[in-house]
Amino acid sequence: MPPIQDGNHCANRPEWRTPLQQNIQKFLLKTGDAPGVIRISPRALGNLSEWRDWQTPTLNDSSDTTPPSAPGTPAASNVTAISATLTWAASTDQGGSGLVGYDILRAPGASGGTFTQVGTSTTTSFSDTGLTPSTTYRYQVRARDAAGNTSPVSNTAEVTTRAAASTGTCTAVLTVQTEWATGYVIQPLTITNTGTSTITGWTVTFTLPAGHTLTGSWNSAVTVSGQTVTIRNVGHNGTLAPGAGTTGVGFQASRPNGNTALPSGYTCA
Repeated sequence: MPPIQDGNHCANRPEWRTPLQQNIQKFLLKTGDAPGVIRISPRALGNLSEWRDWQTPTLNDSSDTTPPSAPGTPAASNVTAISATLTWAASTDQGGSGLVGYDILRAPGASGGTFTQVGTSTTTSFSDTGLTPSTTYRYQVRARDAAGNTSPVSNTAEVTTRAAASTGTCTAVLTVQTEWATGYVIQPLTITNTGTSTITGWTVTFTLPAGHTLTGSWNSAVTVSGQTVTIRNVGHNGTLAPGAGTTGVGFQASRPNGNTALPSGYTCA
């Protein structure tokens, strides 16, 4: 191929030389992948005032046609009435261009429905917000590499959001901070004033599953009757303006080994 020289053709401006060389190096010589800035005009010999900058994209390695491996099955944590955090094992780049991120897909319900993309992540975690209380969702994750290849989707994870209790003036929304085979921690139990005027106290009640026992609590006054737990505000967190909430309330409970149930029937007044 003859060298490109200045003249009345595509190299008649020095601003064209570098990006042309980069394209030639990339696609003919198989070296280099740098982006360049090119100046273009509606006329070959236009005045400089007619020219504008155009940023060319970074050239990807078109030789990579191998998709990454599938990510690990997503695991859900910090599930509330309106949000959930997903984490998964990383994919492996198999074509050499490198991983650039993940697409998070969601479908409604325990079956049926269509998976649609609800977000992206450059790490192996994603927080999905704006969910509906007491609702089941399914999630899948797929990886992307720098050449534009996408991996097979991961196995499907099913997540059911918590119930949001309300009796007209306040809501109580739980977050599972951590759980293990014989117990769990609810932190925070978020109490929010949903009314139009300030409240000066609140009371939350809920039911512990059979065999569960409350072993600790904080920032609240607690009474237990059988499996019914009543949590009331203390002096510093009872006054809530409209829309305000308290997030320092929490409790810990024990449960039979292998029992995965959680408290239910939350009400707030």
